[in-house]
Amino acid sequence: MKKKALYGLLFFTIVLASGFTACNKKTNATYDPSGGSGGTTPPVTIDTTTLRGTWITTAASTVLDSRANIKTAVQNCKAANINNIFMVVYNNGRTIYPSTIMNALIGKPIMERFAGRDPLQEMILEAHAVGIKVHAWFEYGFSSSYSANGGLIVAAKPNWAAKDVNGALVVKNGFDWLNAFDPEVQNYMISLFKEVTTNYDVDGVQGDDRLPALPSTAGYETYTVALYKSENAGANPPTSYLETNWINWRVKKLNAFLKKLRTEVKAIKPNIKLTMSPSPYPWAVTEYLQDWPTWVDSSYVDAILPQCYRYDIASYNATVAQQKSYYRNTSIPFYPGVLLKSGTNLASDTYLTDMIKYNRTSGFKGECFFFYEGIADKLTFFQSQYLNIK
Repeated sequence: MKKKALYGLLFFTIVLASGFTACNKKTNATYDPSGGSGGTTPPVTIDTTTLRGTWITTAASTVLDSRANIKTAVQNCKAANINNIFMVVYNNGRTIYPSTIMNALIGKPIMERFAGRDPLQEMILEAHAVGIKVHAWFEYGFSSSYSANGGLIVAAKPNWAAKDVNGALVVKNGFDWLNAFDPEVQNYMISLFKEVTTNYDVDGVQGDDRLPALPSTAGYETYTVALYKSENAGANPPTSYLETNWINWRVKKLNAFLKKLRTEVKAIKPNIKLTMSPSPYPWAVTEYLQDWPTWVDSSYVDAILPQCYRYDIASYNATVAQQKSYYRNTSIPFYPGVLLKSGTNLASDTYLTDMIKYNRTSGFKGECFFFYEGIADKLTFFQSQYLNIK
């Protein structure tokens, strides 16, 4: 009798405990903010195949100033569900890694601010440790300096300077430019890409609105004029820099450069990702001779990230829709570049949500944010809301 009573008590205890556990699971269920009848929301499954990126710069940022700062930024990116970092490695005529090429050219192996360190290697080590990919971003591309008359590069190689129809150095929005059609300049730029590809365990390399690019006012250098004449029955380039055939001739030269860049980088590391973040098309063609639809159609790039930088949702949606209309080769991923922060302007939660929603409804699964400082400013948003936006 005691044994039966004991068994009965044990059975009752087990049932009670099971019920208590079930109640606890129900109580801890995820709240459905949409008010759905289910009352629960399935856990978010992170798509590891898509790109959720951010650019890290040297301007308006101290991320690269120390290994500790880099580690903090990487940890923030991980918490924010960012899986690709595009770190600047070249701007204002300097590298952000020790470069034998730059040292030979201008006697400066690295941007003075980072002397004695290797921020690129530090970033790779910190990011790879937490599963984040690192792309070397050549921010200045064919621009040699900012408002410095071409800087040390043009001082060392005067014949590399881009010239307008009046023979003056090409300057646009404060940026001084090299002649992107000159084989010496092209080989110099390719050598930097190859240096990084060879010496570092980077996952990708990237150019942007300055590579391959050149203001359309350029092309009147001695070398370029002679080349044009040799291919056009001795005729000089049109004095109007916007003349259609003149634009097209120069665009094709930059497209050929990109093909060559891809070939040489892939010969070193076939699996490296070569991506570009150009200005929006067709404005990019008339202003900077950038023809990204051809790059994508020809598979010269592994992904395209057009800079859809706008300050209101109507303009953003219109820009993304415009860029999508030129996107034909869907085997090449397309990720909109999103302006998150510029100066003191920081996208609101509502605006940011609306941009991401539009990307998703447009069929784009990811995006890249300019720039990291905005990620840090809105860390809570990225931790709690980013992946849930559909």
